[in-house]
Amino acid sequence: MADNRQGALLEIVGRFRTGGEIVSVEPLGSGHIHDTYVSQVHGSAGPARFVHQRINDHAFASPEMLMQNVERVTSHLRSKILAEGGDPHRETLTIVPTVEGGSFLKTGAGEFWRTYEYIEGARTFDTLDQPRQVEQAGRAWAVFQRRIADLPGPRLHETIPCFGDTRRRYEDCSRAIGEDRAGRAAGAREEIDFVERHEALSHLLTDLLRDGRVPERIAHYDTKPNNVMIDDDTGEGICVIDLDTVMAGTVLYDFGDFVRVGATLAAEDEPDPSRVELDLGLFEGIATGYLGIAREFLTASEIDHLVDAAAAVTFTIGLRFLADHLDGDRYFRIHRPHQNIDRCRTQFGLVADILRKAEAMRAAIDGNR
Repeated sequence: MADNRQGALLEIVGRFRTGGEIVSVEPLGSGHIHDTYVSQVHGSAGPARFVHQRINDHAFASPEMLMQNVERVTSHLRSKILAEGGDPHRETLTIVPTVEGGSFLKTGAGEFWRTYEYIEGARTFDTLDQPRQVEQAGRAWAVFQRRIADLPGPRLHETIPCFGDTRRRYEDCSRAIGEDRAGRAAGAREEIDFVERHEALSHLLTDLLRDGRVPERIAHYDTKPNNVMIDDDTGEGICVIDLDTVMAGTVLYDFGDFVRVGATLAAEDEPDPSRVELDLGLFEGIATGYLGIAREFLTASEIDHLVDAAAAVTFTIGLRFLADHLDGDRYFRIHRPHQNIDRCRTQFGLVADILRKAEAMRAAIDGNR
């Protein structure tokens, strides 16, 4: 079976314009959604590596529209980077076309595949544990937001409908609580009570957008530390990756999501709640890096609500993990039993600590306006 799978992978990789002989194809990374591989290719210009992904068409119902977005976003970023004198092969993703010239491949078995150039001399980190690292990553997110802000119309496709609708996430979680498909609600009573007590966080961002208190912008919607590539030599954040959820919304979500993972040393699925806390030193690094660029284009209202966004987005992600746990782990991959409820508890523990430290966090924001 393993030999059959390797043969199928080699056939798939061979249908992209990698420009050489395929030497190897191996699994890469530990993402929740897609299956990702790296290939080694020997061509006339020497050895090269490429990243290949089988797009999860359960999470993304229309891979065709997803790839239309990625094409538009990467093309726009390339033009911006070139205008700034940068290197688009290192500062944004480069799509490798199929032999027919498409941006993705649909196999006879109905699988959707895509290929990117491998960015050499840089890497991602699941955890950033130094203020310098989070500062650079925060800066990279702000640069991405600035560059993509003037993407010409039409509006990007919603690759996951209502993904950034935090209120809808609350409603989805409430539905999961009521249905209790996997019979797990009794064991999650404390988390369900937390949801009910903090319901107001679920509509904070949607209310700001609806009322026009913050502008609609293009957001990434998955600002984990491991979606920023850090240069091996300079330590600078050079490239934002994983563009699947780039859509219209609010950049407050991006900032809040990065704080959620970047300003704590606890793992996302930390089973020991006592280890979950917001690290103010890391948060100050994020604020310095992000606002060093973003203060040039954010409105005063957006800056005023950055800390609120950290609490709201962390709460929202906790809702998603709780709902998936109650539904029987249908969306997020799990590698051990009860992983999604541990993920939920980590998020809710971090929400509580953000609320306790909100004033100190606001002071760090104000120091970087």
